[in-house]
Amino acid sequence: YDFYKGEILLIDKPYTWSSFQAVNKLKYAIKHHPSFIVDGQKINAKIGHAGTLDPLATGLLIVCTGKKTKTINDLMGLEKEYTGTFLIGATTPCYDLEKPVDHTYPTEHITEDKIRQAAESFIGVQQQIPPLFSAVMVNGKRAYELAREGVEMELKSREIEIKEFEITKIDFPKIDFRIVCTKGTYIR
Repeated sequence: YDFYKGEILLIDKPYTWSSFQAVNKLKYAIKHHPSFIVDGQKINAKIGHAGTLDPLATGLLIVCTGKKTKTINDLMGLEKEYTGTFLIGATTPCYDLEKPVDHTYPTEHITEDKIRQAAESFIGVQQQIPPLFSAVMVNGKRAYELAREGVEMELKSREIEIKEFEITKIDFPKIDFRIVCTKGTYIR
């Protein structure tokens, strides 16, 4: 590898790590690689990531080094694919597992047909307000950091597009899914 000239690394970001933590661990390891040592001196080279995953999300984190950091914006603009499991009949204040369930609801009226119809209704261009517990930057900090501190904020909606929304398994109350979408889409 020549990390100084530039590499694109595909990392499986661990659960509970922020993208920043994952990149920092890589920075340490990469900066001790021989391609960062010229004539016995450590040289400084860029390292960055294309997109941010929330701490409770696992999956692909693209890290670029050296001259490949110039491709980050192009990589961030590519379509994204998410898989996961929804739990119906319960909510949390942050829309994911970072906080405990705060409300439960009856689910007897929910059928497989209604689930598939609901998934179909999300396909297309729409406005989405990111959740407060998200990686969106607000005044130089991640929204999830401010939300954990109890700071009240209002996030602005943004245009996103859901290109595919497939229900892959229904095992009440769990529903497995696959979504293909544009950058900036939050799946909770």
